[in-house]
Amino acid sequence: MSSSYLSKTEVQDMLGVNAFGLWRLVRKYDNFPQPTEPPYDPFAAFGDNKDPEEVWDGTQLYRWAAKTPEFSHRGAVLLRPLPEDLTPGRWGGYKDTVRGPALDWHTALGTLRIVHNDDRQAAADVAADLTKAGNPDGVRVVCALYGDMGITGPALVAADTAHPGIEYEAGWGDVAALAGQPLPWWPDLLRLPELIREWKPGAPAAVVQVPANRTEKILRRVARNDAFDVTSHLAVTDMANDIRNDRTDNVEHENEIFGKEGYGETPNPVVIAAVPDTTGHPLRSGGDREVFTAGWRKLALSNHPDAVAALEVAVGREPGLLPYGALTEVPDRPGTIIETVGPAADDVRPDRRPRSARPRRLRGGILHRPAHRHACPADFGTGRQAALAVLRPAVAAGQRRGARLGSAAPHHVDHHQRRPRSPRPLHPDRAPVVGQRRGRPAQRGRGRR
Repeated sequence: MSSSYLSKTEVQDMLGVNAFGLWRLVRKYDNFPQPTEPPYDPFAAFGDNKDPEEVWDGTQLYRWAAKTPEFSHRGAVLLRPLPEDLTPGRWGGYKDTVRGPALDWHTALGTLRIVHNDDRQAAADVAADLTKAGNPDGVRVVCALYGDMGITGPALVAADTAHPGIEYEAGWGDVAALAGQPLPWWPDLLRLPELIREWKPGAPAAVVQVPANRTEKILRRVARNDAFDVTSHLAVTDMANDIRNDRTDNVEHENEIFGKEGYGETPNPVVIAAVPDTTGHPLRSGGDREVFTAGWRKLALSNHPDAVAALEVAVGREPGLLPYGALTEVPDRPGTIIETVGPAADDVRPDRRPRSARPRRLRGGILHRPAHRHACPADFGTGRQAALAVLRPAVAAGQRRGARLGSAAPHHVDHHQRRPRSPRPLHPDRAPVVGQRRGRPAQRGRGRR
C-alpha cells in the first residue's frame, strides 16, 4: 500500500474546515492524527523547494474521518458504517484498466471496480486514471488485491476517486456484502485477462493449464534443439518438469489458502474462478543426478546461446549440477585486487578490464580458464555495493593450487557504453596467482641507501 502525505491546507480541504477549525479539532479529539515527519526530499534545500512545516499521513487521516461521525461523510467510503438495509448489488461486467483486468459491481454506495492485480499502487493508479479521464463510468471506489489473506477473504487495497492518491485497506467481506454475492478470485498464475473477461456470476471454475514461465520456455527450447545430445536433453527436461510441478502445486496451494471456509461459522465469500489442469501431474522429475550432471557439463562446454541461457536458469535453481559449483561473492573496490574464495581461486584486478568496462555500470563478465576449457560467468554488480560474483569451477584431481587467469571478457554491458574491445589474454609470466599482489618489479642495480 502506497504512502501519501497531506499539507495543512490539504487537510483543511479534505475535512472542510478552516485554520481555526483545524485548531479546534486537535483540541476536541484526543485521537486526531498528529503531524508526522515529511518525506525526505534531497532537493528541498535548493531554490524555493522547502519541506512543509507540518504534514499528515493521508491514510491515517482518511481512516480517522471515516470512523468519526462528524466527518464520516468525508472519510474513506468503504470504512464508513454500512447501512443496515443494504440493497443487493449487481455485476457490472468486465473492464480493462491501466493496471490490468477488472470487474465492476453496482452497489448501494455506487460503482465499485475491483482490479485483479496485486502490484503496488494499482488501486491509486486506476483511480487517478479515471479521475483524469472524467470518470465516465461513475466509479466511486477502486479496489485492488493486496497479495495477502484477510479475515474474511483476500486482502484488498482501496482508493476513492474523490481522493485517488490515498490508499487504505478494505475488507473483502464488506465489498462482498455490498455486491450481494461472493466475489470471484483467481490465483496469481491464472490471473489472465481472457479468463477474467469470460467469467460471469454462477460460472464454474475454469480448468486451465498453468502457463510456462520464461525459465521453463528456455529449458524446453534447449530440449528441442538437436545441437545438443540426449544427455543434455534429459538434464534440461528434468529441470523444466520440476519447474512446472512447482508452479502447479503453488496454484493448488493458493486456492486452498484463499478459498478456505473461514475462521468462524460463516464461510468466506470467495468463489475460486480457476483451477489448474492436473492431467499428468506431477511430471516425471528427479532421476539420476550423475546423468544430469554430465548433461549440464556438456552444456557448459558449449557456446550456443540456448546453452548459455539454460545455464543462467540452472545457476539460480540448482547450481550443484553445474561443473563450476556454487556462487561466490567478493567485494569490488577500485584499485584493489579481488580474491575469489576457493581452492582454485584467481586474482582479478578491476583495472585489467577493457577500458569501456571499467565504469560500475558493467553488470557482468566471463572468466575464462584454459585448464577447464569453459567459461566461468561473473557478475560485477552495480552501485556503491558492487560485487564480483564468480562461479568457481570444480577442481580437477591433481590440479595445482596456483591456477592462472587466462582472460577476462565483459558481457551484458549497457547499450549506451562503447562496445568493449576483444578480450586480451594476460601474459603467462605476469598472470597473478592466489595471494600474490601485482606490483612494479624491483629495478636491478639499486639498493637501499
